[in-house]
Amino acid sequence: MPTKKTAPASSDEERSAGFTAEERAAMKARAKELKAEARARKDRAAGESDVLARIAEMSEPDHGMAQRVHEIITANAPELWPRTWYGMPAYARDGKVVCFFQAAQKFNTRYATLGFNDTANLDEGAMWPTSFALKELNAEVEAKIAALVKKAVS
Repeated sequence: MPTKKTAPASSDEERSAGFTAEERAAMKARAKELKAEARARKDRAAGESDVLARIAEMSEPDHGMAQRVHEIITANAPELWPRTWYGMPAYARDGKVVCFFQAAQKFNTRYATLGFNDTANLDEGAMWPTSFALKELNAEVEAKIAALVKKAVS
C-alpha cells in the first residue's frame, strides 16, 4: 500500500491569500493602533494628534470631508475622545468607539462613510441606519451629521 505524502507547509503568503492588500494593511494598522490606544485613552491630545495625522495622509476629497467631519464631531460631542480605529478617524466614549469616518480611498470605494457602532444611541424601533455614504459635504449634510452625533451621545 503506497504511503500518502503530506503537502509542504503553506507559506505566509499562501495563508493570507484570502485577504486583499488593503485588508492586510488595515490589520497591520489596527495592531499598531492597539499599542497607541492605551496612550490615547490617558491623553486626549495624543488621540487627537493620531486622528489629525491620519486625516493629513488622505487625499482629496476624503481629506476635506474628514477634516470637516472631525470639526463637526468635536464641536457637537466634546465628550467623545478622538482616536484611530482600524486606520480611520474615530470618536470614543469610555474607551468604546461611537462613530468613525472611513475614507473612500481606504478600500477603493466610490464614497466615504460615516459610521456608528452599537454604543451610539441611534435606536429607532426595530431597525435603523448605522452608516451613511458621503460624496460631498454641504450645509444640509453637515447639519444632519451634527444632529446624528448629538443623538448618538444623548
